[in-house]
Amino acid sequence: QVHLVESGGGLVRPGGSLRLSCVASGDTICISVMGWYRQAPGKEREAVATIGSDDNTDYADSVKGRFTVSKDNAKNAVYLQMNSLKPEDTAVYYCAAKNRLLSKYTNWGQGTQVTVSS
Repeated sequence: QVHLVESGGGLVRPGGSLRLSCVASGDTICISVMGWYRQAPGKEREAVATIGSDDNTDYADSVKGRFTVSKDNAKNAVYLQMNSLKPEDTAVYYCAAKNRLLSKYTNWGQGTQVTVSS
């Protein structure tokens, strides 16, 4: 089992920056990909960024050039640096771990609120 804890959300003005962190514990060897997802009120949850064990990254078109995903293997941590934030980035952000054997996201964090507003 993998346990994920996010932190770093908050209220920021448009154009501002935030950095989200996610620390994994437990059977982290089972993780192949770490992902950041978000869900805004009344909307479906959507993938924001992912980073694989090979350091390959992928981003939603809406955040390309503004968000950067990275990881620190020694700390079992993954980060999401969010720059040039827009009101439409407002959502609850979740960290997720993809199980390498099942090839699906099986573990999710509790979520952290990001609000972009003037």
